[in-house]
Amino acid sequence: MRKVNEENERIKRRYLKYLKAAKRKDPSTVQKAADGILKFETSTNYASFKKFHIEQVIKFRDRLNEEISKTTGKPLSKSTIATILAANKGFIFWLADQAGYKQRVRHTDADYFNMDAKGQRVASAVRESPYPSLEMARHAFNYMPEVSEIDQRNKALFAFFMLTGARDGAVASLRLKHINLIDGCVYQDAREVKTKNSKTITTFFLPVDDEYLTCFIEWVTNLRTEKLFGPDDPLFPPAEINVIDGAFKVVGLKREIYKNANAIRQAIKEAFTRADLPAFTPHAFRKTLVKWADTHYPTRQAFKAFSQNIGHSSVITSVSAYCPISIEEQGELIKKKKKRNEDD
Repeated sequence: MRKVNEENERIKRRYLKYLKAAKRKDPSTVQKAADGILKFETSTNYASFKKFHIEQVIKFRDRLNEEISKTTGKPLSKSTIATILAANKGFIFWLADQAGYKQRVRHTDADYFNMDAKGQRVASAVRESPYPSLEMARHAFNYMPEVSEIDQRNKALFAFFMLTGARDGAVASLRLKHINLIDGCVYQDAREVKTKNSKTITTFFLPVDDEYLTCFIEWVTNLRTEKLFGPDDPLFPPAEINVIDGAFKVVGLKREIYKNANAIRQAIKEAFTRADLPAFTPHAFRKTLVKWADTHYPTRQAFKAFSQNIGHSSVITSVSAYCPISIEEQGELIKKKKKRNEDD
């Protein structure tokens, strides 16, 4: 059981409430802030924040640079360190305005949590992340079994990701009423669906592969006509598990949405590993689809429509985050330009 400073706990609760209620931060962002502040507090042996001084921050930064991740067994990444420091910088800046702390903490004290310029460049550097090609995705899809209801659900889930590029958190919270098979779209209503930044998105099914659409339509039809699921029932329901003959067995589907996207991520990973491919996550599909769209929507207006379709307010986000030029492509394009100049 960890040590607790009750005075610190009270002021931290106030700050986290401020982030959630006033700054409207996502729960995951609030949790990261809480984790980062706790890490700093631990480094001071839970000393009162009223005894804050910059030497604590200097020692804390040095400790972060030396710390070994329990998950990877390697030093903390620069991006992880940057996240931890940013969490504490925001907290200390806020603390400087709070009664009981104003005389002890100044706004400029928060600057000591800044990362050095070199570390910041490393932390913010864009790196290529692996993603499945269209052929790899179709190969994994074809390998998925269709024997049980859970098998059928997982295959429809895979198809849905390829049709929409939706984020897994949103998909986990979708209900049947959000699906419009007539117009071929899903209405991600932020009042009910856990979209990023609570953004309402209308996503039309992408014409990537007819097999995906057929699979998904069959799943929705089955839920509505065979399982008699209604509008408020989940699009991808969790498994209903009971004890039968002393063992846990799947007996059907629940009429409730997932609490998080963990099971959905696992289902997609298993689909790829079953086909002897890397365990890609659902988010990797977004890059697959952006690469596909880069060819299939060549005009500025068409690609803007695609970008909007996957929930991006700006085409720049789609291009910079999901469609970077690889080193190989960079070399090929530069060499082609040189060759054209020589030919001229």
